[in-house]
Amino acid sequence: MRRAAAEFVLYALAVCPKSSNIINVVILSEAKDLLFATRSRSFASLRMTIYFGGAELQECPRYTYDLLLSIEKLIYGGDGLARTPAGADGRSMAVFVPFVLPGERVEAEIRQEKPGFARGSVAQLIEASPDRVEARCPYFRQCGGCHYQHIPYERQLEFKAGILRETLQRIAKIKIELKSEIRLHASPPWNYRNRTRLQVRTAPEFALGYFRFGSHEFLPVRECPISSPLLNRVMARLVELRGLNCPAAVEEIELFADAADERLLAWAFCGRDADKKDLLRWAEAIKRELPEIGGVTFFSSRRRSSNGRSSQQRIEEDDAPMDLKSLAQSGAKAIRYRTKDHEYQVSAGSFFQVNRYLVDELVSVVTGNASGDVALDLYAGVGLFSAALARNFHHIFGVEASLTSHGDFVQNVPANVKAAGARTEDYLRSWPVRKRPDLVVLDPPRTGAGKVVIRSLVELGAPRVRYVSCDPATLARDLAPLLADGYRIEEAHLFDLFPETFHIESVMLLAH
Repeated sequence: MRRAAAEFVLYALAVCPKSSNIINVVILSEAKDLLFATRSRSFASLRMTIYFGGAELQECPRYTYDLLLSIEKLIYGGDGLARTPAGADGRSMAVFVPFVLPGERVEAEIRQEKPGFARGSVAQLIEASPDRVEARCPYFRQCGGCHYQHIPYERQLEFKAGILRETLQRIAKIKIELKSEIRLHASPPWNYRNRTRLQVRTAPEFALGYFRFGSHEFLPVRECPISSPLLNRVMARLVELRGLNCPAAVEEIELFADAADERLLAWAFCGRDADKKDLLRWAEAIKRELPEIGGVTFFSSRRRSSNGRSSQQRIEEDDAPMDLKSLAQSGAKAIRYRTKDHEYQVSAGSFFQVNRYLVDELVSVVTGNASGDVALDLYAGVGLFSAALARNFHHIFGVEASLTSHGDFVQNVPANVKAAGARTEDYLRSWPVRKRPDLVVLDPPRTGAGKVVIRSLVELGAPRVRYVSCDPATLARDLAPLLADGYRIEEAHLFDLFPETFHIESVMLLAH
């Protein structure tokens, strides 16, 4: 151990900033018990900390180290969970490893360690699960969009149902024991997305791509097998045409295809130095070479100042509505999206469900077998559920905060739907109708409805509530007070709107 410590000191002096103020080099060896217990072939779990003058502490770069792990289960977020052998203090450490399966034995390279847990990656697959399959996408494990392509689709559904069940039980103490009690709605696992957002690079040559897994590093791609055929053709054609002299100010481009996968709308996000004439010139060139594109809208960039966003956030942000500042526009501003019973106007920047195969089934479960006088549709988007509810309710009150989506909402619903442009919590505080609604539908973002909205729903006391969720943890948190107030789950549905990823869409039908 002394020799190891000496090597760490030399390493510290080599890699840390040169400074005459260095007072001391301290080796923190609290991880040595774990190191010996696991017989790692490296002493790299020892941490180096350099103390500078003024008592300022700086932690220097660490060695990585390998552990031999057995994967216990998959957890929400796409990782597999493993645990290290107990150390001298009797405690083990949770280790999260992506792209694995339960029962597999892996040699994992530990890249990040925090109190109580660590994150690693597979350095070597020692014992593979018999369920493991070859990924279809050439960019799998490089791109951050997909997490489950190494798992057969039927098993993906089973794992997701188990994660949903475990999360509801752990957080909200909801016990759904039988597999049949969660009704599964499967999707074709490939080419299901009607929308994708791509990073754009114009130098040294034009390229489209995504961020690499767990980073902000650009990964050029030529295809995405979970996106629709039309989206893939347009991506490939743009790359083939070398971007048609794409302006350097364009940072991202989003493509949204109609239900028939024949026409699409494009919108791009641009930096501050964008020139309107240059953008419009490019838009005209795109429409000329790619007649499937009905229109192009340009918005100010929404990249965060703090290093942008991670690849893990790509799908999540893809599916989140927001209001954007328009810089220029060419051609159509909106596209018509046809479902089984309705046609919706969807403008550039508006939210619409991403899975082109399950929209009708989702609407049917959320709005089916429901009728009455008053219905309340919260987080209504462009009116997907309100348009269907209008057939069986006399009055529907829909609430949508995004100005863009609300503009479409007004166009998509009949006269017996009142579309309010407001935040849900603000609207419920001043509920304009004294009568209790017969049904409440809510489809909040991943952050969930939250305490204020759930408290308002408890006060409203609607006999039926239908909650559409895209995050099992926030769903469980929101359900707990509703169940405590006397609501019960009549039906639990899992809609696999995002095959090949860890994302879980669920619908809970509640009755009071």
